[in-house]
Amino acid sequence: MTKPAPGHEELEPQELEPQELEPQELGAEEIGPQEELDGAAHFDEIDSQMADFAAEFGLSDLPEPEAIEMPETDPEFRAGFACLVGRPNAGKSTLTNALVGTKVAITSMRPQTTRHNIRGVVNLPKAQLVLVDTPGLHRPRTLLGKRLNDMVRETLADVDVVAFCIPADEKIGPGDRFIARDLADLRAPVVAVVTKADKVSKEALAMQLLAVQELGQWAQIVPVSAVANSQVDILADVLASYLPHGPQLYPTGEITDEPRDVMIAELVREAALEGVRDELPHSLAVVVDEVMDPQVDEGAYKGGGKLQVRVSLVVERDSQKAIIIGKGGSRLKHVGMRSRREIEAYLGRKIYLDLHVRTAKDWQQDPKQLGKLGF
Repeated sequence: MTKPAPGHEELEPQELEPQELEPQELGAEEIGPQEELDGAAHFDEIDSQMADFAAEFGLSDLPEPEAIEMPETDPEFRAGFACLVGRPNAGKSTLTNALVGTKVAITSMRPQTTRHNIRGVVNLPKAQLVLVDTPGLHRPRTLLGKRLNDMVRETLADVDVVAFCIPADEKIGPGDRFIARDLADLRAPVVAVVTKADKVSKEALAMQLLAVQELGQWAQIVPVSAVANSQVDILADVLASYLPHGPQLYPTGEITDEPRDVMIAELVREAALEGVRDELPHSLAVVVDEVMDPQVDEGAYKGGGKLQVRVSLVVERDSQKAIIIGKGGSRLKHVGMRSRREIEAYLGRKIYLDLHVRTAKDWQQDPKQLGKLGF
């Protein structure tokens, strides 16, 4: 055992008996009754403080804002949604543009031109018709195709009237019958629209109208030609007659609610679809990566004050990438020139357009890639 150092006593270990603590009650402090707040006096004081603030900063002399007068709603006014459906290349987007009176949807002879719902607003004297142009209904072979069909069916459940577009210059086929069966169970009235009437003779048009009549039960059948602007106004009145009574849904003068970046991407894709064939139209997607305005965005290139737009064209294989770019970049340059004109007309200002082509293998079947591309 170690001896204690000199000058230090060795302490015997002692047992400590636990002391029992008396429980103490924590008494709550008494809170006196609150004085009642005089609400009127309180707000009078706030008004006085605001008046002093206005006088101090010279705001008291500002004119009173003008009251906004809302127009009285005509009890006979109608407003609602109409959906244009049909198989691919049935003329839906061209008809949408003709009804609206300006370009709100891209057009092409290639399949899957429309890949999302596009809204165009038609303002009539006694109605406001909101058109929803949808992708063509078809038997899906990819996850993208299935999602596009699902999008159309969801839209059909929420509209007031449906316009089923059937081209006059093509015989009714399995795709038309497939859609007709889908439409048979809808609660909304369905108007059969025979499009591209300018492409056939009067006799051929009459035969097609009879064939359409036998295809299903329709509220009405209307032949039109969007290109020749024939009976487009009649179709607008027919669709408007099935809308519910109510106030207009969009401000007068508004023609679409398409987001800017979506419209830019669509205009680039429209230019890129020109001249391509086989599987490439299906494999091509376009997404806007960045839009910078040198007037407001720090770091933007200041040259000429042009809006800077960077866009990616996405394909599924490297061989498709080479087709889009073209020899020495010639085809991509053409796409840029054509789409830039359209985008500048849409935005009303000059732009600097920077196009890039990249590969995302089998993106039509990849849920993650579809999500990134907006599907």
